[in-house]
Amino acid sequence: MTAIPEPTVQASRYLISCLPEGHPERFLFTVQVEYRGDGLWAVINRTRLLGYDGQWSFGFHWRDGGEPSTDGEYDEYEKQHGEWIAAHRFDEATALELAKQAAKTLKYRDYDVAAALADKAASP
Repeated sequence: MTAIPEPTVQASRYLISCLPEGHPERFLFTVQVEYRGDGLWAVINRTRLLGYDGQWSFGFHWRDGGEPSTDGEYDEYEKQHGEWIAAHRFDEATALELAKQAAKTLKYRDYDVAAALADKAASP
């Protein structure tokens, strides 16, 4: 009979926000840092992912959303997808630092962190 090892426990997500817990707009202005395997983490705000270039992305898109149909196209797709992944994954310390910086600058339309904090302070 094979012995079953003890389960491992691993933290896999951080929440980073300038708004306090319980603030009604906190979800809009929260950055998540999620573990993606192989020691790499993603920086996420709602459905967007942060890249090394500081730009938010909605994910990898190949040829206007098309799919590869030949071996050559599949090779191109895999190469470009790998490059996109590499540009949007970080070691844990870098991901957390980028998330802290990004949390200060988040906007939803013309609404920003400062406005959300001011609105909460002004409400009873």
